[in-house]
Amino acid sequence: MVDASLVINQIIVGLSIGSWLFLVAIGLSLVFGVLGVLNFAHGVLFAMGAYAAISVNQAIGSFVLGVIAATVVVAIIGLIMETGFIRRLYGRDEEELDQLLLTFAFVLILEAGIRFVFGSGTRSLDRPEFLDFNIVVAGFGIPAYRATVILFAVAVMAGILLVLDRTNFGRVVRATSSDRDMAQMLGVNVPRLYTSVFVVGAALAGLGGAFAAPLFSVTPALGETVIIDAFVIVVIGGLGSLLGSFFGAFIVGIMIAVGSIFVAGAGELMPFIALILILLLKPEGLLGAEV
Repeated sequence: MVDASLVINQIIVGLSIGSWLFLVAIGLSLVFGVLGVLNFAHGVLFAMGAYAAISVNQAIGSFVLGVIAATVVVAIIGLIMETGFIRRLYGRDEEELDQLLLTFAFVLILEAGIRFVFGSGTRSLDRPEFLDFNIVVAGFGIPAYRATVILFAVAVMAGILLVLDRTNFGRVVRATSSDRDMAQMLGVNVPRLYTSVFVVGAALAGLGGAFAAPLFSVTPALGETVIIDAFVIVVIGGLGSLLGSFFGAFIVGIMIAVGSIFVAGAGELMPFIALILILLLKPEGLLGAEV
């Protein structure tokens, strides 16, 4: 018989896993929903964010500055990727295929760069001292760091929805995602908008990597694992659906954490079972495909 306290503890762990997975998946979903680009390199950007945070923290001993540096560095890499390479593919006859091949090439290049700079060994990052305590709720101790990551993910989701719904920039983003040609005819600078959205998506991946670094060992191959989970989340939630990615990330995180309690290794398998069921029963995903 499974101990109830163990299940509750694993649910908390699952929520924290879902939180940093959400930061990856929301960027992936945002870029796909607006640009129509399915960015295979998004997982490597996540890994680069983790390495950047670790490097800055080791150099100056500040977790907060490490998070900021990871976000900025990965955003700059995203800017270079979009303006220097991906932008040249918009409007081609085989645009989608070319984008997939290009972003996959970036996976190989960036991962090789990580190995060259940091080596093939594992790296780790200690949790910040100011969050190294437990919050007791109803008799259960919740690590403050995990609680912070969960709350931050919720705040990011709320902020994105607020920007998309209440600002002119958000309205332009939604209009462009619906009809790129019409938005351009109405005077929208589509290339600049695409760059902005891609950079935001990359920054969120770097942010997710920075927050995830204290939770497990970081290796150069980290991006390969994360991008698979991110694609599962995006498909479960609905391609291009931001709220779908939010709920999908927490569903996958809880499945990963709780599944292993009942069957060894089931945690990694259950999200794929959920993916298969979604594709069979509701191919558009839980919340459709609208941004």
